Amino acid sequence: MKDRKFWNWKNQTDEEPSAERVLELYGTIAEESWFDDDITPAMFKEELFAGSGPITIWINSPGGDCIAASQIYTMLMDYKGDVTVKIDGIAASAASVVAMAGTKVLMAPTALMMIHNPATMAFGDHVDMEKAIDMLSEVKESIINAYEIKTGLSHTQLSHMMDDTTWMNAKKAIELGFADGILTDGKRESAADTEGYEFSASAVERSLINKISGKAPRKPEKKPEGRPVDELRASLYKKLL
Repeated sequence: MKDRKFWNWKNQTDEEPSAERVLELYGTIAEESWFDDDITPAMFKEELFAGSGPITIWINSPGGDCIAASQIYTMLMDYKGDVTVKIDGIAASAASVVAMAGTKVLMAPTALMMIHNPATMAFGDHVDMEKAIDMLSEVKESIINAYEIKTGLSHTQLSHMMDDTTWMNAKKAIELGFADGILTDGKRESAADTEGYEFSASAVERSLINKISGKAPRKPEKKPEGRPVDELRASLYKKLL
């Protein structure tokens, strides 16, 4: 069971009640799915509610199991104290869902957030495939609910962003409502001049495919040398006719 823990608590004891409770979510969220798992979620919940007061959650995760992310998100939303999420590396896929539970979400100037459609593996005939598609559609809807509550963006816009596998730097995440501020060290001005960008992996792939499959551009004709201007104009006029 110990090997399945992807979280780590700091200052979790009651010896220092004034100490800040810190939770680290580093690496893949659940190497094994929490589907049909009654033990691991119960363990996380017990540790979460073992104390009280504000919690700071550090996230650097490529994502993982959406069921685990959903349960963690729900537990954090149910927690009575303030939850400050600090993304120091990446909050991608399922990790971005967990981040949405933060009362405040802060990102390092170099951090990234990524959202995309859920994925699964399926085996069987066309009926099984249709069931898998329906399941993925419902999972996507549940994820959009979390994004919608945090950002206030429309369902349609969020759905398109997930379709496109959208990457955001800190400033863009703030502009779109996924984050609330830049994580700074207090020794310098905030990264207000950082350019916000939104990177769509699907759009880049489509553009690349179009370039590869498209016709090669025609080479420009060489400009004739040593011909009078009037002769060149006459030649051009004949071509137009």
